[in-house]
Amino acid sequence: MAFLWIKTFHIVLIAAWFAGLFYLPRIFVNLAMETDPNAVKRLLLMARKLFRFMSFIAVPALACGLWLWLVVGIGSGQGWIHAKVGVVVLLVIYHGYCGVLLRTFERGENRRSHKWYRMFNELPVLGMLAAVALVVIKPF
Repeated sequence: MAFLWIKTFHIVLIAAWFAGLFYLPRIFVNLAMETDPNAVKRLLLMARKLFRFMSFIAVPALACGLWLWLVVGIGSGQGWIHAKVGVVVLLVIYHGYCGVLLRTFERGENRRSHKWYRMFNELPVLGMLAAVALVVIKPF
């Protein structure tokens, strides 16, 4: 029974984490376009709070996934789980880089265009697609 609860928590926490991964770069798009100091201040506050929330959520989401893999043995000895872990590592790096970008905006040092942030915003979609496809299809 604990397995099903951990699996449930993992799915819900991952969904919440991805909400942040999808929305924070969208705030960056707006920050890159905004010129009004009051609007920038408000967007930065939103971005800080969202980054804090998604960082807080990512930890138990990843812990539940590790528990399912290492304790329950989901995917053990199968190639798809190693590929999925690779995708998750890339998503964690993406998450960390979002923090770097946020600090760049906070210092007023952003040099990237809103178009760059629009493309950057699509990367977690590809990560989610890859992770879900690996878990559902188990291609290897």
